[in-house]
Amino acid sequence: MSDDSSRAAYDRDLARLPKALVDRFAPSLSRFLRIEAAAGAILLLSTTAALALSNSPWSAEFLGAWDVHVGFRVGPLDYGRSLKDWINDGLMTLFFFLVALELKRELVLGELSEPRVAALSVVAAIGGMVVPAALYLALQWGLPGQHGWGTVMATDTAFVVACLALLKDRIPKSLRVFMLSLAIVDDIGAILVVAIGYSHGLNWAMLGAGALCIAAVRAMAMAGFRALPLYFVAGGFAWVAIDACGIHATTTGVILGLMTPARRWVSDKRLYAILQRVVAHPTQDLRSGSTRDRKSLQIAEVAARETLAPVERLEMGLHPWVAFAVMPLFAFANAGLSLSWDDFAHPVTAAVFAGFAVGKPLGVFAFSWLAVRAGFAVRAPDLSWRQIAGGSILAGIGFTMALFIADLAFAAPLIGSAKLGIFLASAFSAVAGLVLLSRVPPQVPAPSSR
Repeated sequence: MSDDSSRAAYDRDLARLPKALVDRFAPSLSRFLRIEAAAGAILLLSTTAALALSNSPWSAEFLGAWDVHVGFRVGPLDYGRSLKDWINDGLMTLFFFLVALELKRELVLGELSEPRVAALSVVAAIGGMVVPAALYLALQWGLPGQHGWGTVMATDTAFVVACLALLKDRIPKSLRVFMLSLAIVDDIGAILVVAIGYSHGLNWAMLGAGALCIAAVRAMAMAGFRALPLYFVAGGFAWVAIDACGIHATTTGVILGLMTPARRWVSDKRLYAILQRVVAHPTQDLRSGSTRDRKSLQIAEVAARETLAPVERLEMGLHPWVAFAVMPLFAFANAGLSLSWDDFAHPVTAAVFAGFAVGKPLGVFAFSWLAVRAGFAVRAPDLSWRQIAGGSILAGIGFTMALFIADLAFAAPLIGSAKLGIFLASAFSAVAGLVLLSRVPPQVPAPSSR
């Protein structure tokens, strides 16, 4: 083969690389996107129901139900909190655990395993956090709402994926992967903001206890323990300790998710060798539970399970529960808002809206463009700048994490205005992003990604 032919073949392979990388992980990615798209619809229904009830004759009962104290008392020890706080601190730990699992899988096995491809989503996410927070602070500096700067930093994964699902084949798969990766990095950044900016004074003794629990999880993994209930028990102790130390308890989910192994224990080759030893109909005494055939079946059962990495198994098991139970319940508990015309003109409402509707798309698009022009990030051949611009507008949908941080950042007089700003910005970003993306023609892949 001549040098020119080799060069041409190399260029063709280079041009196809991003799409081939996405297609390699299409089954798990498609499953994740399908669940997220359906979850977005259920999340919208939960939000609508919460808004309707909080503006109905039953609003006092509905809003008051979430403040009911739930816990237990043992002598002088009273461990409890409101029902809403159990949802936000306890169940949301599962959400952050799932987000960290997805990030770990992407970093090791998926799109983010390629440094220059990952750089585009990571840099875009950083821009989508820094610029809106800066814009919010500029509008609220010296005002009572100044402390709420973290509210405008995160993108809602479920709603963004649901919006992209409406466009079907009008957008490339690379845009879905870009937006999903961006939202995941956004969520991790948001929980770091919660841990640093919205945690209380540290109890060093409990922090040390939490570190020991997390170290125990790591030690069990290194020793080869594979029973998931053991890890959930150790993780539960870590959650209690970190919750008591002053750092927000949901940080536990992120730490444990990122610690979860992403490599499988049993290879396909070993699995096939084990299955060859399995006898479908044992000929020995069935009353005995320790025959060689029974042992072969037990080994095969374990081997079949362990051909999936713990990250994948946990993600497959938790994702439907988080998407269809935890997130709708969170929205139902937190989206309640008694609408008032005064809130529409409140400075906090305007600042939150500006942060999401203006700061988010500006930060995502500008940082993406700078990263590609600087040469340390690449753009997929079938992903145009106009499509990135449309995705950047969709990134202004910040519903779930925005409500989560707003509940920590704002006191009672301002929380209503902050929620209204979140709702208005999310609705505007969804409509504007969908309109722009629906009018963008498909990008024809080119040899260069710049």
